[in-house]
Amino acid sequence: MIKKSRLLLAIVLASPGIVLAQAAKNWPAPIKALEAQGVEVMGTFDAPGGLKGYAAMAQQRPLAIYLTADGKQAIVGTMVDAKGDSLSQEPLDRLVSKPMTLKTWNQLEKSSWIADGSKSAPRVIYTFTDPNCPYCNKFWNDAQPWVKAGKVQVRHVLVGILMDSSAGKAAALLSAADPQAALAQHEQQHASGGVKPLAQISVKVRAQLDANEALMQQLGSSATPTTFYKDASGKLQMVQGAPSAEMLLKVLGPR
Repeated sequence: MIKKSRLLLAIVLASPGIVLAQAAKNWPAPIKALEAQGVEVMGTFDAPGGLKGYAAMAQQRPLAIYLTADGKQAIVGTMVDAKGDSLSQEPLDRLVSKPMTLKTWNQLEKSSWIADGSKSAPRVIYTFTDPNCPYCNKFWNDAQPWVKAGKVQVRHVLVGILMDSSAGKAAALLSAADPQAALAQHEQQHASGGVKPLAQISVKVRAQLDANEALMQQLGSSATPTTFYKDASGKLQMVQGAPSAEMLLKVLGPR
């Protein structure tokens, strides 16, 4: 975690002048100090005012860093011009958000999930689901109009973290002969307990559940449901908890 007391948030009034980022093998001392605090530098860009820009990520969030001309200080924050327009957004989108979206989406695709909806659905989202989670069940129910209309495929990345029976239930769903049908039946019977947990979880399925939980934590979430989707610009977005009616339209698209 980055300590706020060690980060100087700055607004710099200047003019744009961004160039393509190039990675460096050895960062200046202030950048190395930020890396030691958990910041991941993704690339560099030229910034106005004699500053060098660094596009970084901290706790899964894009972060702009500006190195002073003498290389002895780093300023963390948003640079704006005289009109108040951000000069940080474009390099962060290009060097952090787009690569992060691609990387995270690939990780989610390779995780162990159960699809709810048509393979030909034009929209795909991923949501971390615990079989004992009432909010996951609410989201499943809320999403059904989109799923049944063939507009969205919801891929449930199964984890077992809430109760002692969660892992066994998740394993039962992943091990089912027809996982999609098993998931639907479980969600429909959620109020009465749903699927019966497996007493013994195979080594393969245990590894799948462990990997899903590790990915969930890596992506900055510790609660279910946590849902990932791409917005209209193709940027990765994350929603924790059962989405509100308004948020459902952002996550699932128009009905």
